[in-house]
Amino acid sequence: MGAEPCFQETFPISGGDFTNAGEVSSRVKKILQELGVANKVIRRATIATYEAEMNVVWYARKGTLTLSVNPEVLHISVEDEGEGIENIELAMKEGYSTASPKIREMGFGAGMGLPNIKKNSDEFHIRSVVGQGTSLEIYIRRQ
Repeated sequence: MGAEPCFQETFPISGGDFTNAGEVSSRVKKILQELGVANKVIRRATIATYEAEMNVVWYARKGTLTLSVNPEVLHISVEDEGEGIENIELAMKEGYSTASPKIREMGFGAGMGLPNIKKNSDEFHIRSVVGQGTSLEIYIRRQ
């Protein structure tokens, strides 16, 4: 979907780093504002990016988030090295969660991450291999 990116940047995400969790999505929001992307598109991208980033922090050893922007579309690609998802169909259901008690104590783990990513995307693809990791492809049209 879309043409060659006019902007692209990759951000590392450290699994288990709750101190810096949300930092990547904040940086993405600022970049999109600087690029003059419409506020409604920024909002959708920030929600999807935050949810994806938090999933890496909670469930993976490490990962990367790549933001690509062109005049037609935002493409957000997230790759992680983690436990993977056994049942993607189940994981996509609102309210389904494999969050640990620690994550739930912090007020997270309601099972809305992947559904929120899908809801805020125009196109969404997920692939996962148990024991290896998960990759997300998120596309948001700028118009």
